[in-house]
Amino acid sequence: MTTPLGEVLDGRRTAEFHRAARALLKEPLLLARGPHAEAHRLVRQHAAELRDWFDRNTGWSLRVDAEAARLRRTPGTLADPTHPAREASRAGAPFSRRRYVLLCLALAALERGEAQIALGRLAEQVVLDAADPHLAAAGVEFTLERRDERLDLAAVVRLLLRYGVLRRVAGDEDAYVSGAGDVLYDVERRVLAGLLAARHGPSLITADGFEERLAALTAESALDSDELRFRAIRQTLTRRLLDDPVLYYDELTDDELAYLTRQRAFLTARITELTGLVAEVRAEGIAMVDPLDDLTDVRMPEQGTHGHVTLLLAEHLAAADGEVSRGELERRVRELAAEHGGYWSKSAKQPGAEGELVEQALAKLTALGLATRTPGGVAPLPALARYAVGETVVVEPGDRTSRKAPRNAQRKASQP
Repeated sequence: MTTPLGEVLDGRRTAEFHRAARALLKEPLLLARGPHAEAHRLVRQHAAELRDWFDRNTGWSLRVDAEAARLRRTPGTLADPTHPAREASRAGAPFSRRRYVLLCLALAALERGEAQIALGRLAEQVVLDAADPHLAAAGVEFTLERRDERLDLAAVVRLLLRYGVLRRVAGDEDAYVSGAGDVLYDVERRVLAGLLAARHGPSLITADGFEERLAALTAESALDSDELRFRAIRQTLTRRLLDDPVLYYDELTDDELAYLTRQRAFLTARITELTGLVAEVRAEGIAMVDPLDDLTDVRMPEQGTHGHVTLLLAEHLAAADGEVSRGELERRVRELAAEHGGYWSKSAKQPGAEGELVEQALAKLTALGLATRTPGGVAPLPALARYAVGETVVVEPGDRTSRKAPRNAQRKASQP
């Protein structure tokens, strides 16, 4: 029996809608040219439905035009430092404080500049702006005379190239860093204008402290009715379920926990309908697991030496009774090197390598909500139980039934 054409077309449209939504969650800035051209086409085709869903359920706005699609995402938790911007290179080193400041200064200079700019000219503008007394008072200083400072600026520019704010016309950043040449860029002003994801313009913020300014940038409008307060809670919870690897109940306010207890099935079903993520509910919280394993910026388990070390340390922490010191973890890595070193890279078996191996493992475990750093070392979080040796169980709140926990939790999305 053949399927009616109408059902086939409806199914195809639904699949395209899901692909468009997942593309936006994975890359909230999609350009009409380059590797995301097909995703941009799908988003533009389903822009009205996507705009309505994100506005209603998350409070994120979606702007789509012929050049780019920009989902203005704000994370559910503003204080999470575990997913920094990274170099657009294989190493992918995280941005330092200096690089973040350089990024902001470069964006300000590009906003004031022309349709084309040379890297040397951009550097001059950044140096002038860096002379601001407020930056000096904060201990921030740039001359861009040292190689490491030029490397930082080159990393910022490559990030802007990846986002499509800049388009290289001639030259190479490595030549600029070595002092052997310059680089010319086109400035994509429409992409630049949509890069900032904030509810209020930075020039309108009068707060002084960093946390206060960040809160003011993303502050919601006045919530003067129960309906608006419930909507704000729903949007916050949905953002966290989409963004965070695990939503722990003990991190919620009393109002948020009460709302989630009543509306858990509705919230998770809406997310599943949009993305295909599957809710895994435990006594301690909820994780939205991706069966397709591609809607993530941090993977575990992962191939290679660092992935193997991280998995083995996860098993060690899962079996621990409370906090574990850094020294103990480094001793454990030395033991593991003697046992598994035949499969590890040569550098990982060098004396003293255990410190870096532990640090990289902890960066991944904290980013995935599996562990938390403490003054004395690191403490396992409940979701780490999935990596314990043997079976783990999932317990529904108020339910006596249990089932085996899958071992493939992933963080769902990244943001520029």
